Amino acid sequence: MRYSQDHKAQTHQRIIKEASVRFRRDGIGATGLQPLMKALSLTHGGFYAHFKSKDELVEEALQAAAEELDAHCAALFSQQRPLEAFIDSYLSEWHRTSPAHGCPLPTMSSELGQHGRQSPTTDAILAARLTQIEAALDNTNAQEQSLVMMSTLVGALVLARSVKNPGLATRILEVVSGHLKTLGEKKTGQ
Repeated sequence: MRYSQDHKAQTHQRIIKEASVRFRRDGIGATGLQPLMKALSLTHGGFYAHFKSKDELVEEALQAAAEELDAHCAALFSQQRPLEAFIDSYLSEWHRTSPAHGCPLPTMSSELGQHGRQSPTTDAILAARLTQIEAALDNTNAQEQSLVMMSTLVGALVLARSVKNPGLATRILEVVSGHLKTLGEKKTGQ
């Protein structure tokens, strides 16, 4: 049975969306193509009608995650206190417990880097966040400070997700959040 181009495009997007969630939640290496396709009621062989390889799907899924993040951050950085809103969101309990729907830097990008498969999409994600943070800081050291802040946010989230003790996880999020907000206030004069 032949499907319309529109049907094929919709199926392609469904695969990307599901892969983006699974790659962030379970890991790229741990996500098999067969279970991915089965979850969408599609055949494993049908995967190759949409993608040349899993690597191609990974890159498209990372781009989809980046688009979600861009939309979320645009809303955060349009608020009255953009830096505080971004820090609160990034170091929230929801973000700690919902890697499937969160920033791909501590999940997909980290795994790609660990395996020597860096992505230009990771560069774009980081560049977008740094630009937003720099604009919110608006001072002479904003470039350096934005890089320190973003690195600290990602690292704190990775640690908070990694520890077994929920109290320690919460403490990591709260202490780092408070410190970064204080740093941002000192630098922007808020």
